[in-house]
Amino acid sequence: MAFKEFRIRSYEGESDRAEVEDLERRCKVGPSESTLYTMGDPMCRIRNSPMYIMLVAEVDNELVGVIQGSIKVVTFHSHPPKDMAKVGYVLGLRVAPHSRRKGIGSSLVQRLEQWFISNDVDYAYMATEKENHASINLFMNKFGYAKFRTPAILISPVNHHSFRISFNIEIARVKVEKAESLYRRFVGSTEFFPSDIENILRNDLSLGTWVAYFKGDGDFGSDGQVPNSWAMLSVWKNGEIFKLRLGKAPFYCLLFTKSWNLIDRIFPCLKLPTLPNFFSPFGFYFMYGVYQEGPFSGKLVKALCKFVQNMVSKSENCNIIVTQVGGRDELNHHIPHWKLLSCPDLWCIKALKNEGTNMFHELTNAPPPRALFVDPREV
Repeated sequence: MAFKEFRIRSYEGESDRAEVEDLERRCKVGPSESTLYTMGDPMCRIRNSPMYIMLVAEVDNELVGVIQGSIKVVTFHSHPPKDMAKVGYVLGLRVAPHSRRKGIGSSLVQRLEQWFISNDVDYAYMATEKENHASINLFMNKFGYAKFRTPAILISPVNHHSFRISFNIEIARVKVEKAESLYRRFVGSTEFFPSDIENILRNDLSLGTWVAYFKGDGDFGSDGQVPNSWAMLSVWKNGEIFKLRLGKAPFYCLLFTKSWNLIDRIFPCLKLPTLPNFFSPFGFYFMYGVYQEGPFSGKLVKALCKFVQNMVSKSENCNIIVTQVGGRDELNHHIPHWKLLSCPDLWCIKALKNEGTNMFHELTNAPPPRALFVDPREV
């Protein structure tokens, strides 16, 4: 069959949306027999970023490929003089099954990197599943990306039974100004902390920031004092902008889910953990900026997670709560999650400027830090 030329252009919402949604459904995303795909606004994952772009590839007026990218400034300890760097995030690369191995994916990545370079980006990075060998080979072997971080994706099904929170724990919502002050003071030096945190906290999709502390253990004073042990987190609502659906799952998974939920309805006194219906479109909430400090702060993190569960359980559009933390972060032990649903992630990075080659080598070979800030706009 003769090779057909393709062209790459910017995404045009009104005319391209239906084809992009169809392409998303046809491209497998997820492990083994399961397929996850987004439903809704194709640009929902980048629209809230400071700078973003979406490119499509077409052959004979048929849309056969797509890629997205965003740019922001983050904390980067190996990037003097101010430990800040401009980074470009690569995501959403899709190529139609019948158009693969024709250079379309590579051309999309190249065009996106050119856009990064034209906007003075220091580093480009991407995230993928550790088992996605095709994506890893493309970025590492062909484009020179290097393994960077292995954060953990922690997933907990929304439980529609209320959790009891200890009477000696106080949970309070803080104003945006206070939340920004706390994040800049205690999380600002964390790797990949966004310089525009105030825009994230003020976004309509950010439901708020909450702190937890023990009653009688101090308070958040106007003079900057904090309790001896405390924790905080913020919540981002993804269910309103796009939904997920699980397809091609084995029949026994569907049967088990239906049976489990039926038993729970018949015997509510058992308070069985809720098994979400993954086979219909569903949304999720993302807990970000999770932070703890003090000898007993682990209990406070667990209390905050229970609080979020109770809050989210009232939503009909949310089936899971997602958190992403650094692979070595001790928060892994305090955030409730199902191991069956949770998984490791892989971030790969590439320097786009020639200067600082030695610095980049040290960056990719140094042990990962304990904490990593994950921007909810890129989830």
